[in-house]
Amino acid sequence: MSMPVISIITITYNAGMVLQRTLDSVAEQDYPHVEYIVVDGLSKDNTMELVNAAGSLVHRCVSEPDQGLYDAMNKGLALATGNYVLFLNAGDTLADGHVLSEIFSLPEADVYYGHAMLTNLDGKTLGLREPLPPEQLNWRSLQWGMNVCHQAFIIRREKAVTYDLQYRICADIDWMIRSLKNCEKTIFTNGLVCLFLTDGVSSAQRKKAWKERFTILSRHYGWFRNVLNHLYIVLRYPFKRR
Repeated sequence: MSMPVISIITITYNAGMVLQRTLDSVAEQDYPHVEYIVVDGLSKDNTMELVNAAGSLVHRCVSEPDQGLYDAMNKGLALATGNYVLFLNAGDTLADGHVLSEIFSLPEADVYYGHAMLTNLDGKTLGLREPLPPEQLNWRSLQWGMNVCHQAFIIRREKAVTYDLQYRICADIDWMIRSLKNCEKTIFTNGLVCLFLTDGVSSAQRKKAWKERFTILSRHYGWFRNVLNHLYIVLRYPFKRR
């Protein structure tokens, strides 16, 4: 495979506490063909000071008001010129300095995906994100939920669709399903792609996310099939806990 350019997109808003680890992760990559893009929502802290201090590491940057996370992601996609895109949000990092070189030594594909390790603000690892990715991924693979971490999903730019802004919380799973419908070949790296920073989610926010996700999955897989899938998830949960 020739050496493609990957556009790494970082979305920020008042991310001064966690952004430096993401900047350092991109800077340590030994893969030479990286386009790094930062889309900021007009932060009021020191976020832009860190971005400016990164100098030539950041190839493109905008800092302006937006309509939320997914609007900012659409801006990032519009700015990207690479062959592939990866969203690596503030606080998230790539697994190590060699991960991109290893991925792009694999056969050519529309999508590369792998594992994500959960971490907290102190940098402590909390275990692999679950559910674990499937060995073979296509758009039907997500009917039971988001089994591939957004930050461990590298897609050919021309195959990536824009985010549907009618969804405020779970537009990422809708985006991944619709993008995968455009893809033919996906490759499971079977390795760690990223470290994903977790944050606390309120029970009210979690309920909103469940409702929105149910709407999205019903849209793509049908209401009846979606109900059956959720019954399976509920019934499986006690056995998984054991």
